[in-house]
Formats: sequence, C-alpha cells, structure tokens
Amino acid sequence: MITTGDFRNGLTIEFEGELYTIISFQHSKKGRGAAFVRTKLLSLKSGRTKENTFTAGEKVVEARIERHPYQFLYKDEMGYTFMHNETFEQVILNPQMVFNNDLMKDGQNVEIVFHADTNTALSCDLPAFVELVVEYTEPGLKGDTASSNVLKPAKLETGAEIKVPLFVNIGDKIKVDTRDRAYNERVK
Repeated sequence: MITTGDFRNGLTIEFEGELYTIISFQHSKKGRGAAFVRTKLLSLKSGRTKENTFTAGEKVVEARIERHPYQFLYKDEMGYTFMHNETFEQVILNPQMVFNNDLMKDGQNVEIVFHADTNTALSCDLPAFVELVVEYTEPGLKGDTASSNVLKPAKLETGAEIKVPLFVNIGDKIKVDTRDRAYNERVK
C-alpha cells in the first residue's frame, strides 16, 4: 500500500477494480479544509482517461508491473504481433493496447508492460522518439523559412499523418515525438 504522497507520473495503481496509470497529479490545500490530490488516470484496460480526487494521505494499492523489451513483427487481423528480444516468445496485442500504433514500423523496438501478478500484457510503450521518412507533403513556397511557425500536413512511411514545418519535403527523414505526435527535427 502507498499513500497519495508517493504519487508520481507513470505510477500504476489498482483503483476501483482496474489498473490505472497516473498521467498527472496535483496536491492542493485550500483554506481550512483538508488537503487533497487531484489526479488524471489512464485506464490500462480501456485506454480512457479519468479524473479523480483523493484525500491527502489516502492509501491505494500499487500495482506490480514489469517492462520487457519486444520487437514489433507485423500486424494482421488478430492484432499486433511482438517478439521478446531475448526469449523469442511472441505476444499479440489489441490495437487499443498500442498507443500511437500508426507511428510504429516493422522491426521497431518497444517495451511491453505486464501485470506481474497475472502475467498479462497491459500496454505497449513506443520509444519517446522515432525516425520516419516523409512519404507525401505539399511543397513549401519559395521564401518559407525555418523560423516560420506555420505547419502543413504530412503523410509518413507508416501511414501516420502529422503536422510538419513548411521546409520539410518528400523524402526527408524526421524525428517524431510519439507522446504527442509532434514534429521534433529533421534527421541528416
């Protein structure tokens, strides 16, 4: 058991019979009232977010989770198939369990989160940044510079669509942040 004082982003807890990951939290104390902790929780079962307020010092059960390195092999009608990097065992995950799955290409290394008590897969975490080739985007106009804050849509090699600066062209390799699907930089 842990208390609300032990909360941190990324912590997985058991709450209302489900497993949730804490996305964000904020301790608050107003006037004479009791202190409380506002949290934003991500359900590992449904992928939905939920906001909840805990009283300060409230005890919750910390879920035991394990992260294992896997490699993405392929996608078919059953879901996404991954192979463990050391044991070569394969696991199939539903598309809902792989956040931003359209940024993942064949051979991509990922981490799969397992519930340690039941040994069931909970989610798949992509690396923070992936490098992808721009497959299609409208050409930028003459005079557009790197300092302009104007973005245009671009289709990547995996089929994902994101917004990129005007100076990015077809065939450019770019670095994309998988947490918020944002363009980061061009890769040389």
